[in-house]
Amino acid sequence: MTDSYIYVIIALLPLAASMLVLQVNPYHALVIRGILGAMAALVYEVLGAPDVALTEALVGTMLAITLYAIAVRSSLVMRLGVIKDESVEADDDRLFGQLMNELRTIFGKRHMRLELVTYTNTQALHRALMDKEVHAICAPSEYSDEYGAVPGDEKQPYQTATRVQRIYEIIQSELSSPGTTLTYVSTPDSGKKHP
Repeated sequence: MTDSYIYVIIALLPLAASMLVLQVNPYHALVIRGILGAMAALVYEVLGAPDVALTEALVGTMLAITLYAIAVRSSLVMRLGVIKDESVEADDDRLFGQLMNELRTIFGKRHMRLELVTYTNTQALHRALMDKEVHAICAPSEYSDEYGAVPGDEKQPYQTATRVQRIYEIIQSELSSPGTTLTYVSTPDSGKKHP
């Protein structure tokens, strides 16, 4: 009767593990992983294995959570290249602001951050896309006719191009703003040799 709390803690381990596997939000999964590791360390301690409990607490919980947090934080970023402009930096362009807010909402559903990377001219912007510094670029149509935009098109004032097929599919299916023309650009693989 006195050891019944051990059975409760042990029963919580598979529950926490199943919650971890079924979690969609990576940040919530990190928290659940920390709880799971702490419960496992507690079980090891109660069962008389303090060395295993200490190892689980330090390596299995603290170190693993720290490394996972760094990996999740750095990998869930969609880098969008834009031309450095006073209206972009001051957030004065209402249409551009609406487009960025809609992109943030679309990628926010997937727990991703939208990071704007500014470039001084269109050549640097296109080079950044080809060199895989950014995942996509967005420029006013009058500056960006390289990927099929028509200069002076009032209906689509911005041209967005991406080199990532999945990002193209996501934006194409969910973007409701008529403020941009979307194109997919295939980039040459740097590791492959061409004959």
